[in-house]
Amino acid sequence: GLIMDRLERFRTPEESLIKALSGWQAGIWTALPGYVESFDATKQTLSIQPTIRARLIDPETKNTNWVQLPLFVDVVLVTIGGGGMSLTAPIAKNDEALIIFSSRCIDAWWQSGGIQNQAELRMHDLSDGFAIVGLRSLPRILNNYSQTEMQLRSDDENVVIGLNPTTHDINIKAANITIDATTTNINSDLNVVGNIMTTGDLKNNGKFVGSTHQHTDPQGGNTGVPI
Repeated sequence: GLIMDRLERFRTPEESLIKALSGWQAGIWTALPGYVESFDATKQTLSIQPTIRARLIDPETKNTNWVQLPLFVDVVLVTIGGGGMSLTAPIAKNDEALIIFSSRCIDAWWQSGGIQNQAELRMHDLSDGFAIVGLRSLPRILNNYSQTEMQLRSDDENVVIGLNPTTHDINIKAANITIDATTTNINSDLNVVGNIMTTGDLKNNGKFVGSTHQHTDPQGGNTGVPI
């Protein structure tokens, strides 16, 4: 059979090597942006539609086609946390996310945790993705990104918890705040603009000043309860 001399196709050996390396590199997947299609809150995995098309060249016609990549399923959600604590957020369809591909197969680790052998000897594969939800393209950037506070906020800014590293203040904006605790201790002055309503006992310096409290009457006995 005939043996093709590579120099008949490429001008130099270096050009031939570069073409070969480029073809090899095209099969290495590192990270891609995508839109959330669905979220499984039980398994904490996502289905994500990649937002970058792949370029394919027809080997016969040499025509270039841009092809949409298939839906990625069972992408493992990355949550911020540690030491028994986690920060979670509601994940909605069409949220933007960054998919990071593991260099080796993650199936056995994902199923069992701990240290595992590779279930399959694949590398940089589209099946082994982790998702960081919160990526933002320019049309979806946050308005009024704070340069003075670390914030936990809604996109519309109607709910904001801000921590200021300079003044050491915490600023909270919300429609309502609910505290479900056995005891709430406040070791500071408390300034309230608005009404205070309670359903339990109300004491000041150990004195009961609630809705049924009485005062001693200089004429003798006690006064009646507040009206």
